[in-house]
Order: sequence, then C-alpha cells, then structure tokens
Amino acid sequence: MSATRMPPPQPAQRVGAAPKKSESPTPDDDGPSFTHQLHAWLENHRASLVDSLRRLGKQPIGSFFTCLVMAVALSLPMGLALLLDNVERLGVSWQRAAQISLFLQIDATDAQGQALREQIAEMDDVEEAEWISREQALAEFQQQSGLGEALKELPDNPLPGVIVVTPQQVDKVALEALRLRLAELPRVQQAQLDLLWVERLSAMLKLGERFVFGLTLLLVMALLLVIGNTIRLHIENRRTEIEVIKLVGGTDSYVRRPFLYMGTLYGLGAGLLAWLLLAYGLGWLNDAVVRLAGLYGSDFALAGVPLADGLSLLLGAVLLGYIGAWLAVARHLSELAPR
Repeated sequence: MSATRMPPPQPAQRVGAAPKKSESPTPDDDGPSFTHQLHAWLENHRASLVDSLRRLGKQPIGSFFTCLVMAVALSLPMGLALLLDNVERLGVSWQRAAQISLFLQIDATDAQGQALREQIAEMDDVEEAEWISREQALAEFQQQSGLGEALKELPDNPLPGVIVVTPQQVDKVALEALRLRLAELPRVQQAQLDLLWVERLSAMLKLGERFVFGLTLLLVMALLLVIGNTIRLHIENRRTEIEVIKLVGGTDSYVRRPFLYMGTLYGLGAGLLAWLLLAYGLGWLNDAVVRLAGLYGSDFALAGVPLADGLSLLLGAVLLGYIGAWLAVARHLSELAPR
C-alpha cells in the first residue's frame, strides 16, 4: 500500500495578528507630501519671525535708536524731494510770471481791445487772455506806485490798454514764437515777455533734483552700512549658537533667515518713523509758509506726504533693510563654520 502524500506544511498564523501588508509602494513611501513641506516651511518662517521680534524686544532702546538713525537718513532726501514737488506746484505762478503783455496803440478803444482779446483767447497755445483798459491800468499804477496825487495832475492818461496773455506751457522757444505771432496782430504796438527769472528758477530746480539724487545715493549706501554693521553685531553675539547649528547640519538658508527678518523689521520701523517725521516736519513748516504766502496775497500751502510716496518710502526702507541684512550675512557666512 502506497503512502499518501501530505501537502507541505503552511506557515502558521498567530492568532490575533494583524493582516500582512502588501509590499507594493505607497505614495507616503516617496517622502513627505507638498502640504507637509509647505506647512514646515511656513512654520520655520514663523519661528524665525517670532525669534527676531523677541530678540529686538530684549533691546528696545537700541533697536529704537537704530531705527531712528535710519529714519533720519531716509527722511532727508524724501523731504527735499517733497519740497521740490511743492515748488513745482507753483507752475501756475510760473505761467503768470511768463505772461506776454501786449501794449496796444494809445488810440485803441475798449471795443477793439475786447475783440482782440477774444481772438487771442481762441488760440491753441493760449491758456487765458485778459483785457486791461487804460482806466484800469492807471488806477492800478496809482495804487501800486504811491504817486496817486501826482498822476492826477496829468492832463491825459499816458497808459495804453494792455492784453495779458497766459500761455499753455512755459517753454522758451514756444513762448518766443508766440510773442512774435502776437506782435504782428493789428493794434499791437509792443509785445513784451520777461522769462529770465523763470529760466533761473527752472535751472535751480534742476540743480536741486540732481542734488537730491546724489544725496539719496549717498544715504542709501550709508543705510546699507548701518544695517550691515547692526546685523554683524547680532551675528557675533550668536556665533557659538550658529556654529552648533551648522555642526548638526543646519543649512545656510536656515542660519540666514532670522537675520533677514531682523533687517526687514529694522527697515519697517525706520520707514514708519521716517513717514511720521516727514508728516510732522511738513506740518510744522507749513505754518510759516502759509504766513509768508499770506503776506503776498497768496493761499499757497505745502502739501503733506502723499499716500503713494509714503508707501514707496515704507517699501524702500523694508527693501534696504532686507538687502543690508543679506549682504552682511553673506559676508560673514563663510566665517560661521564650526571650529
């Protein structure tokens, strides 16, 4: 009798054991997901920001004065630029100063003067034309010269009628061409244009713009040095800590990040202080400007800091703080290797 072949023994399964998992790869085996990486990145940045705020808060006086020095350096070129913008707002006054005075013939009547004024006002390059009769010219001259009693003794009015022409734009070539064209009109005896002081003022404004540009470059370099020196001191204070971090595998980005946030916070504080300084300074100066303008019969007043300029100042300060910190850390990062 042949022996019956028994099936090979099967591996026993322990009672209560978990079912055996498949050995096929899963998505988790490829590494952390993008969501986990993003969360870790945001958490790292949050921790760096909080750490920078905490360290600045431990030295409130030193941090404030650092921001104040930066704010003064930022407010100087911006304040000069705003003052130049306020001077340029006097463009209407420039046009008044660049007016062309047309002296009519002595026998020109008021009706002829009014008709000629209407003809001139319709020209494309003329902003406004005003007719001043002989009687009005004499009355103004008596009031301004202080010779009212002496002029009353004159047998006739010696002053002609005048048409005052305000041009559309203040340009020397265009104004001279307009003056020659107006001088050829009927009943016009003389066309007078005084543009010398306007040219001088324009040249001074261009000089001021170049001065502000040069001052801005110098102060930007000074701000980068201030930020770099401040961040360098923070690096020196944390040298041992940084060497330990790099010893256990910390990357350059991890080491650099807190100092970049610190430079950005310095820039933000300096920008806010500079904005406040400019707003207060222009308001304080505006009182004297209003009184001076009132003496000349003008309602001119300094404009405050426009919102766009203030935001630009704030953004520029933040960028300067970030760039200064980046340069300082890049300069010393090679020296932060563990000893």
